[in-house]
Amino acid sequence: MVALGLAGAEAGAPPEPFALYFERARSAGLHSVPHAGEFAGPESIWGALTALGAERIAHGVRAIEDPTLVNYLAQHHIPLDITPTSNLLLGIYPTYVAHPLPRLHAAGIPITVSTDDPALFQTTLNEEVTRLATDFDLDVAAINDILLNGIRYSFLPAQRRQELEAAFQSERAILKTKHSSGDGSNLLNI
Repeated sequence: MVALGLAGAEAGAPPEPFALYFERARSAGLHSVPHAGEFAGPESIWGALTALGAERIAHGVRAIEDPTLVNYLAQHHIPLDITPTSNLLLGIYPTYVAHPLPRLHAAGIPITVSTDDPALFQTTLNEEVTRLATDFDLDVAAINDILLNGIRYSFLPAQRRQELEAAFQSERAILKTKHSSGDGSNLLNI
């Protein structure tokens, strides 16, 4: 066990009443990764940050509604673990086009993608990653950054994060070489 989370209906259940539990968990060496900012909006993210000492926010997509919060998340490098399909199926956003993932990433907030509950939402991590290119029209550099954020903002020891990032970069270089044409121009901007 490395972290304490908080999930469930946000409406009528703000994070502040759980502060004591998170304080105890952090004192015991656990990280704080609550769900916030999906249904209840920016106020639940602020509550998770101030009352629960959140180091990462699961969801957090409604941060886009508060420019001060967007700046805070970017400046303090607090990642949002975004689950696009879940957000659509729960009615948070009507389409991927309306989803703020690209704007949050462009604002400098560290973004990761995940599945939330794959069995419930009938999605996989591969499908969510594919959506970064297809439904969100992100370029390869942005997708690589989002994928690497999964490593960079994990709670693994620093040495292991460095090893995984180096392995990712090595595989990326191999793919780039493999998919380059003979004249040196890249067919695939990896």
